[in-house]
Amino acid sequence: MRQFFSPRQLAHAPAQELHNGGFTAYAESPARAEQMVAALAGLEMPSDHGEAAIRAVHTPDYLDFLQTAPAKWAEAGRPGDVIGYVWPVVGRRPLTLNRIDALVGQHSFDASTPLAAETYEAAYWSTQSALSALAAVQGGDPAAFALCRPPGHHAGADYLGGYCYLNTAAITAQAALDAGAGRVAILDIDYHHGNGTQDIFYDRGDIFYASLHADPATDYPFYWGHADERGAGEGLGANLNLPLPQGTTLEGFRAAQTVALDAIAHFAPDLLVVSFGADTWEGDPISHLKLTTADYPVLAADIAARGWPTVILMEGGYAVGALGGNVAGFLGGF
Repeated sequence: MRQFFSPRQLAHAPAQELHNGGFTAYAESPARAEQMVAALAGLEMPSDHGEAAIRAVHTPDYLDFLQTAPAKWAEAGRPGDVIGYVWPVVGRRPLTLNRIDALVGQHSFDASTPLAAETYEAAYWSTQSALSALAAVQGGDPAAFALCRPPGHHAGADYLGGYCYLNTAAITAQAALDAGAGRVAILDIDYHHGNGTQDIFYDRGDIFYASLHADPATDYPFYWGHADERGAGEGLGANLNLPLPQGTTLEGFRAAQTVALDAIAHFAPDLLVVSFGADTWEGDPISHLKLTTADYPVLAADIAARGWPTVILMEGGYAVGALGGNVAGFLGGF
């Protein structure tokens, strides 16, 4: 299986995040990618596919914000990385504001996703890794993997959050459609719900989104990912959320994944995009499922057995020491 990663994805290295009421070291550190690189053989440099696929998903104002906010933050005399502290209440009237503090709130949904001067370049090359994996599959490979770092599935069309800035899964899915695919399915098996991916395609019927994740009644991102969120308009029925209780083991996770795969089979996609997170592992420091390293090849084999051309994209996983082995196990099982 071809695998893609650029060292430029390591440049994004915020110092800290706000987590559970206090500042702590940034969990989505470059060490995550370094551990995966060490465990994976044959990683290729991605090609530069440009910004067109990114602009097909994200708004111009948001992309301008990602690229200019760090400089505006520094010009305002603020130390460190850009991090929000005020957000608009849902339902308030839209306003055109220029102060950096307001722009951060407008384009983010949490305080755990700092924006550094190097963030956009790293996120850009994360998307290029994803697009290169897509190109490999379009060229005839049955599957390809992109080590996406920073991850993507929490980023919406015009907002960041959950350590995510550009939504690699959405960009890949839309690029596939733009290249001629008729229908694309996204299977999200990260511990947390991919709220950004859901938002981007919620009223679309040409992309099916299925997510297994910790129940948002107890876990981040709380406001998305509930079972009754089924899509809207032309997308009604094309969104499937399968919330899982904390402590779920392989048996429960595999059963839910089978439900998702059966629903995807009914949708009959031309391409499958897998948002894979290894934060479902039993020792992950910020998550509460109970999958073991030996479980990942089993889950991967179940997906591979369906036979769809597949692009696998890396999302979360914060037990740094175990991350490489868990990812290698999943890819090996596939």
